Amino acid sequence: MAIQDTPLRYASRLCAPATYYDLIEPVGGTDRPPLVLIHGGAHTGACYLGTPDGRPGWAQVLAQHGYRVIVPDWPGTGRSGYVDHNLLDNNRVCDDLGRLIASLGRKAIVLTHSISGGFGWQILEQHGAHIEKLVAVAPGEPGNIQPVAQILARDGDIVTVRRRTGSSEFTVNLREPMAPSRELVEHKLIGTGTRFPRAFAAQYGASLVAIPPRMIYQRLNVEGSQHKVADFTNFRGKRVMVLVGTHDLDHPVDVDRPIAEWLNSVGARADFVYLGDRGIHGNGHMMMLESNSDELAGLIADWIEAD
Repeated sequence: MAIQDTPLRYASRLCAPATYYDLIEPVGGTDRPPLVLIHGGAHTGACYLGTPDGRPGWAQVLAQHGYRVIVPDWPGTGRSGYVDHNLLDNNRVCDDLGRLIASLGRKAIVLTHSISGGFGWQILEQHGAHIEKLVAVAPGEPGNIQPVAQILARDGDIVTVRRRTGSSEFTVNLREPMAPSRELVEHKLIGTGTRFPRAFAAQYGASLVAIPPRMIYQRLNVEGSQHKVADFTNFRGKRVMVLVGTHDLDHPVDVDRPIAEWLNSVGARADFVYLGDRGIHGNGHMMMLESNSDELAGLIADWIEAD
């Protein structure tokens, strides 16, 4: 039977106190570890469930590779229970996602993307006993190595900072979630790559959700607020993949390669995978939605199974 023909079973569940997740697995079960796909900012777990042009998402493709795939929505986001945005920060999200991972009954493979890359380092530190491997797709840096953002202006809870990559300035209003702007969609999420199905850009943009403001503040490392790993016990010997495309404006090689180098320096066993080195070109930030998404899911599965 070809991988694409593997019949799948779908279910939805809630992990206390309020984390919704989709479960997709081969009919008949599997002996492979569970695979948890954590979405990035402005998205829900739906970004792993289908592409804008209607193809199956990474969740289905990886389930067809034999994995029990768990796709949560961040607490307070999507179909997870309501949480006041003033209470939503990296710690709350990591606590709830860590609780979900610990509930799965065996060590899991965890995949993060973008903002949730920062969650990955924190969850690995705090819940690493329940994690077998970590895949970080265009990940946020740990506070250990991310430069502190330069504050250009402050008006109460409204802070404007200078970023190192991408847009030169970014304004965060801690009083309200940030609705995705047209600029965010066109210049960061889609960007200059050639793989995104641009005919569906408007439909994709309409599907996005607001980002809790304190999580943006932490992602930008304003006032050193991004989490810094202090205990590296769970990093030692841990296999980690850092995956980056050729056309991701916020994740050039000279920013993301040092993440893998830092991981190796603290005892992890990290691989930096730049798609250009594999002869794969044109991928931007949202590679799970792009035209070669099946190929990239296969690349991830191959890495997981190689060791």
